[in-house]
Amino acid sequence: MEGTTVLAQVGQLRSPPALLIGLLALLVVFLVARVLLALAWHLVLIALVVVLLLWLLAGLGFDVFTLAPPI
Repeated sequence: MEGTTVLAQVGQLRSPPALLIGLLALLVVFLVARVLLALAWHLVLIALVVVLLLWLLAGLGFDVFTLAPPI
């Protein structure tokens, strides 16, 4: 496709209000993604600490990986 054909197909997206709405939608997507990635990063760090503590406790001889009550 040539550039003029693509521009002809885009049509109304070249108008300033449509560009503004598109940029605002892109901004909202970026902000939501940033919040979700920040939350995911914290959850990964918490999971890492929990797994490390369980591994250390198991290494010290505590039975942390059994689900059955002690007999």
